Amino acid sequence: MTLQVALVVPDRELWSGEARTVIAKTTEGDIGVLTGHSPMFGILAEATVVQILTEDSDVRAAVSGGFLSVADDRVSVLAAQAQLGEEVDLEEARRDLAAALAEAQVIGEDSPAVKYATARLRAAGDQA
Repeated sequence: MTLQVALVVPDRELWSGEARTVIAKTTEGDIGVLTGHSPMFGILAEATVVQILTEDSDVRAAVSGGFLSVADDRVSVLAAQAQLGEEVDLEEARRDLAAALAEAQVIGEDSPAVKYATARLRAAGDQA
């Protein structure tokens, strides 16, 4: 058996298909979803990476935050902003991170922009 997974942002479905496992970080901690998982609803941690393990690949996506729903072997990841790791332009993401870090120094806090830029790099396989 497999999971039916959909990763959705406000304007489109970013990824959908069958998977063996979904791994995500919620505000309550890390979660791994396999077939037969109990129904649940969770709030995704801010600027994290969601992994979708299929038979053939490891799909990684940076998400700015959102929700994870599990019911009847269906997993829905609803994110305000997300990008698949394979679609991340590493140079652009590094520039975004540098700009966000510079801005964070001015305001004196770790901004959501810094966290999301870092998550994009991690989703692309860069250990930012």
